[in-house]
Amino acid sequence: MTTRQVDVAIIGSGSAGLYAVGKVKASGKSFVLINGGEPGTTCARVGCMPSKAIIQIAEDFHRRKVFERHGIEGMDELRIDIPAALEHVQDLRDTFVERVLSNSTDNMGEAFIEGYAQFIGPHQLQIDDGQIIEANSVVIATGSSPIVPEPWRHFGERIVTTDSFFELEDLPASMAVIGLGVIGLELGQSLARLGVAVTGFDLATNIGGLTDPEVNQAAIDAIGKDFPLHLGVKADISEGDNGQLKVLAGTQSVLVDKVLVVIGRQPNLSDLNLAAAGVTLDARGMPAFDSQTMQIANSTIFIAGDVNAERPLLHEAGDEGRIAGYNASAETVAAFQRKVPFSIVFSDPNICQIGASFESLDPAATAIGQIQLAPVGRAMIMAKNRGLIRVYADKQSGKLLGAEMVTVKGENLAHLLVWAIEMGMTVGQMLQMPYYHPVLEEALQAALYDLYAKIDAKNDSPILELRVR
Repeated sequence: MTTRQVDVAIIGSGSAGLYAVGKVKASGKSFVLINGGEPGTTCARVGCMPSKAIIQIAEDFHRRKVFERHGIEGMDELRIDIPAALEHVQDLRDTFVERVLSNSTDNMGEAFIEGYAQFIGPHQLQIDDGQIIEANSVVIATGSSPIVPEPWRHFGERIVTTDSFFELEDLPASMAVIGLGVIGLELGQSLARLGVAVTGFDLATNIGGLTDPEVNQAAIDAIGKDFPLHLGVKADISEGDNGQLKVLAGTQSVLVDKVLVVIGRQPNLSDLNLAAAGVTLDARGMPAFDSQTMQIANSTIFIAGDVNAERPLLHEAGDEGRIAGYNASAETVAAFQRKVPFSIVFSDPNICQIGASFESLDPAATAIGQIQLAPVGRAMIMAKNRGLIRVYADKQSGKLLGAEMVTVKGENLAHLLVWAIEMGMTVGQMLQMPYYHPVLEEALQAALYDLYAKIDAKNDSPILELRVR
């Protein structure tokens, strides 16, 4: 049994782990990167990238439904070869994974260890091949895994998760989607647009993580045009007829060939033997950590990425990996200011949350501006004028606080808003920015004008919103 000593050991070669490696390398400290299971990051293998590939195919095929009103003939003759489409998605997925590997673990030599690790002491890790790693500090970046309730597992391959979805070579005729968060909405809508009979279920009454009831209803109205959504009742699965599965939620039931289960992800912590490192876990099985340092209690162990279940998004995993890697290799632990949070569901229309959520705000101190997408010229031309934008500001100062929206090109509008909030801008300052015509940003401008009328603080030029020279 060999023992190897390094300054920093990083467990997990996903996005957080790779960003942590970058900071440790920059410090000049020695390190190992340990990974059990498939390398290549969740984003590239089963998350952000392959999902966007199938979303694009589904959206392109669905677009044929507006051809007739635009005078384009032949829409009824268009067909889609599903196996070929899925093969294209897999080819893109493999390309993304290969790019990750060729720019990371493929070039690490002995610093990259393939195997599963567990703690045998605060500074000791044992790999499943028997090798012992002694490290001054450890970064845990082991990611997460799809949750499938134990009673549902015996249904075998008829239960699909994000880990298995992108291995499908064909699509079933019918499918239920249980869990209407980001992935459930994105894949559910795509499947429906590719010809699968999809039915959606969620215990919650909101979809896509929305908390604003008006935006949530607009999202339900828009997505519900593609497939039925049954909300507010727990779904269960049982054997149906002819090898199908029966999904039952209250009075609603459906027989389907497969069920896509996307009810959440479980942090990959249980096999690390954190007790041997002196780490105490709470009732949820999570350690206490500082989100500005990524340090677990006062230990020399840091936790970053999806495994800490705080902000399970790639860009957040990147930031957390950088913070953890920096602190794991530094003499003194430093606290970093986190960026303004935001999230995007790449459904059609996009569903976005930026900054403070509706439910977190004090109604008495908050002003809300909004715009319906129905009359927005650019959206009408695109035949995508569905949705609602709601923007929140401090009523007294006019400082932008957040937004929730369901809109075409929400991914772009969300960036404008999150940058403005990050910079501490007010509604008046946002209205002093130039806006082109005709663009979707004019919809945001209209929502901001509506909001500006409801705040106490005004600019010197309240009508034109121009700067006085």
